[in-house]
Amino acid sequence: MSNKVLIISNTNELARVKPERVVYVESDGNYSTMVLHDKTQLVFTMNLAHCQQMMEEQLGREAMTFIRIGKQLIINRTYIFKINVNKQQLVMSNTEVNQAFTLQASKEALKQLKALIESETGKEEKL
Repeated sequence: MSNKVLIISNTNELARVKPERVVYVESDGNYSTMVLHDKTQLVFTMNLAHCQQMMEEQLGREAMTFIRIGKQLIINRTYIFKINVNKQQLVMSNTEVNQAFTLQASKEALKQLKALIESETGKEEKL
């Protein structure tokens, strides 16, 4: 990724985060929690739609690194390690940092994510 930085700001706080450090963003109504690769959590008053819009505006094309799955999650595709549709689990991990994050998502959302990753893999092999 480039030198771009996400700037998340509200009334009382401002945080600057490199997008490649973001593993996922999870929403609970009007609150969103951004989880970084070192398990740091940043909580801010913003729903997921607003968070997604902010990422697209600040990152431009690099926002494509992030995928919204379901109503409550935005994930960084570079951290996808394992998708288990039957168990409704998504394991996010990075070989550089010895951390794993197990997330819950609906079967339908995981099926769509799996199909997307498979279709992208097919394109890469053809290049």
